[in-house]
Amino acid sequence: MKKLSFILVAYILISQACTVNYSLTGASIAPEVKTVSIQHFVNRAPLGVSNMEQYFTDELKDKFKSQTSLTVVNDLGHLNFEGEITDYNTRPMAITGDETAAQNRLTITVRVKFTNEIEPQYNFDSKFSQFEDYDSDQDLSSVEQELMEKIVEKLIEDIFNKSVVNW
Repeated sequence: MKKLSFILVAYILISQACTVNYSLTGASIAPEVKTVSIQHFVNRAPLGVSNMEQYFTDELKDKFKSQTSLTVVNDLGHLNFEGEITDYNTRPMAITGDETAAQNRLTITVRVKFTNEIEPQYNFDSKFSQFEDYDSDQDLSSVEQELMEKIVEKLIEDIFNKSVVNW
């Protein structure tokens, strides 16, 4: 009976000492990190959709609200994001035999400064760029909002992964 009690106590102690945090999003956030702040991303690109900077900022906040248990704060949080939209351009991509573009590419680039107050080794100041292609027979203004939303979604995923997934 003593041996069984010893084994049971040893099992309980070992299982409590060896805890692992799992996350469905893959986020690896220190338990001390409780808050995140996301400053307004200003559009410094010469072009762009009029609501792009607000849309980008709101989508980044929404990502952290939905994918983490962190509280989004207005002041500086344990995690802080700031930056700007630095480039927004469209270029011809697939050139046909008669030297006209079959497809165009819309590209958006953002610069992000990420500060982790708890784990400063994860701080970064990086540029992220993503694109979407569209047929050249489409007028950019008719597909621009939809393309911008798709690109922003990819940018947000890249920023989230670099800041808290630590891939």
